[in-house]
Amino acid sequence: MDMVGATRDRIREHALALFTDRGYATASLREIADRVGITKASLYYHFPSKQDLLVAVVQPLLTQWHDIVTDAEASGRTPADVHRILRRCVDTLLAHRAVANLFLRDAAAILPALAPLIADIVETNARLRDWLAGPAPSAVARIRAVAVLELLRSALTAGATLDDVPDELVRRTLLESAELVLAAGRSGTPDQRGHAA
Repeated sequence: MDMVGATRDRIREHALALFTDRGYATASLREIADRVGITKASLYYHFPSKQDLLVAVVQPLLTQWHDIVTDAEASGRTPADVHRILRRCVDTLLAHRAVANLFLRDAAAILPALAPLIADIVETNARLRDWLAGPAPSAVARIRAVAVLELLRSALTAGATLDDVPDELVRRTLLESAELVLAAGRSGTPDQRGHAA
């Protein structure tokens, strides 16, 4: 990695830590520059505004999430495909818990700053939900897909709520739980129209 890329990574790392510790609204670019060991002018060279820096902090998670959805849509929907996509979802969310903690701590300040990305986030999640529900899904299959997305999101808060539980156990349990929710639709349980879901 070149010097510019390494500096940008250090800025993002320190910004995430400071935003999480102090809150996005409270943390200043001066403090971030001081932590990185550069001038504020140098920080502005890499990120012209605090909002640009926040987007750069969040973007790796969004990019990986988008890649997962693109992969899912290009795949079949066999049990092996579903397992692989769910595994990628859980792994990605566990890897980005620090970003999630930022959202949990400071959503009121962060969401307006990320307004340009919200439509894309909503659309990407809708595509994943639709893929999980399957082709021509019943209402029950759609509900199950929504429930799986909510279940997967608990990986984001596992560090705060399950800090004494090893990541591998969190990963395995969430993956098994998500697959059970989706597999319930293949067990012959009728949906509210009297058809198998």
